[in-house]
Amino acid sequence: MGRLNWGMIGGGQGSQIGPAHRISAAVDGLYSMVAGALDIDAARGRDFALSLGIAPDRAYADWQSMLAGERDRADRVDLVTVATPNATHYQITKAFLEAGINVLCEKPMTVTVAEAEDIVAAAARSGAVCAVNYGYTGYALVRHMRAMVARGDIGRVRLIKAEFAHGFHADAADLDNPRVRWRYDPAQAGSSAVFADCGIHALHMACYVAGQQPRELTADFVSCLPGRALEDDAMVSLRLDGGTVVRLWTSAVAVGRMHGLNIQVFGETGGLRWAQEWPNQLFYTPLGQPTRTLERGGPGLSPLADRASRVTIGHAEGMPLAFANIYADLAEVITAAKQARPPDPLALHYPTAEDGLRSIAAIAAAVASAEAGGAWTEARPPSLW
Repeated sequence: MGRLNWGMIGGGQGSQIGPAHRISAAVDGLYSMVAGALDIDAARGRDFALSLGIAPDRAYADWQSMLAGERDRADRVDLVTVATPNATHYQITKAFLEAGINVLCEKPMTVTVAEAEDIVAAAARSGAVCAVNYGYTGYALVRHMRAMVARGDIGRVRLIKAEFAHGFHADAADLDNPRVRWRYDPAQAGSSAVFADCGIHALHMACYVAGQQPRELTADFVSCLPGRALEDDAMVSLRLDGGTVVRLWTSAVAVGRMHGLNIQVFGETGGLRWAQEWPNQLFYTPLGQPTRTLERGGPGLSPLADRASRVTIGHAEGMPLAFANIYADLAEVITAAKQARPPDPLALHYPTAEDGLRSIAAIAAAVASAEAGGAWTEARPPSLW
């Protein structure tokens, strides 16, 4: 079978996330970018689509035109990536799912729990795949952490410390910068800013590695810069359904921190430590023994890690390759469905609509907890109690 047809909504010229998706989708030669509605400015979006080699009749003015144009084509898109502002994710994602078109939606999947529940239901009705781009779980050593925990290498996981803290929104001069401002505008971002933008990456990673889901949480939100309607720093403690405790800090005003996505996992018989800015090393400390450095691409890793490792040992692994693992997973699942065969089980590690729903429920719970002075709050979505 040839390449899958891929399209993109949003992520146009100047987008922060668009180039990463285009690089990631192209890495393995599994997709051809054949359609796009890339910008809210129709002319600018069309010009950029043409510059990427998209045919004129598939360089769409908006997502509605793209849906109408692609729905009944024999060669329609197999997967659409939604990379638009948060408040638009629900309407676009649901419309394409209802047309039977597979979707990879940027996080957060929606801005309300009710919308997220509806997306899960729409995917189930249509049979289309709905994935959410918690792309950092595509890193090889993050997947190896999950394998180590699952096979009991560190015993029962007691505690996880997760961080996603950067300082790029700390400058008061950027309060009116449109690339920053929308993230703190409830009309565009929803009820949460930095927790919904960054914190849920750390939360999803913790849940993915532990193999558990949030049950309840307590949160403290602050807006360090006057005039922001939403938080730019948050501290959240969670209890997962398997008994693990998560301590999570996320911030956009941590001057001196760069990307700042780090995770430490503490079990009964060992601990693990990994940082996204140094993704080639996983530090493993068995109880009572010296710390060992596990190298991405090295010997003795799990099949899950080996499948996700793209370049030879010692070479830098980057975010687009982690995202590429999500695209490769989706390509395998979509192709398997076309061929009426089971997918490779190792491809079933992409973040699903249900993962997106659980994250939205955690955001809603954190907002409610913060407003209630840190009260412990139920974090499970109603359909998954």
